[in-house]
Amino acid sequence: MAKVPAAAVAASGLIGGYGVARWTKKRQLGGVVLAAAGTAAAQQWRQQAGGKAAGALTVAYVAAFGASHPLAKKVGAWPAVFGVAGAVALASWAVADRHTA
Repeated sequence: MAKVPAAAVAASGLIGGYGVARWTKKRQLGGVVLAAAGTAAAQQWRQQAGGKAAGALTVAYVAAFGASHPLAKKVGAWPAVFGVAGAVALASWAVADRHTA
């Protein structure tokens, strides 16, 4: 079975976490989705690129979540979420995913 790239897992966590929080009106549920995907992505990052890279990408994931809030005030919620998810996915691909076949 093909493994889902860490970039897709991380982007899905950011997008899915926001979507779940918004549609259920339960921020904690969105946080569960965000944390679960972040944990899964971090495990893949560690396996593919090592501990330092996994740490840096995890920081980027958390920072993207934080940055989406003020960005949403400027461009709207969904564009902000898609923007930060894309940035994390690109970083993940560049650091970890492109090295695996």
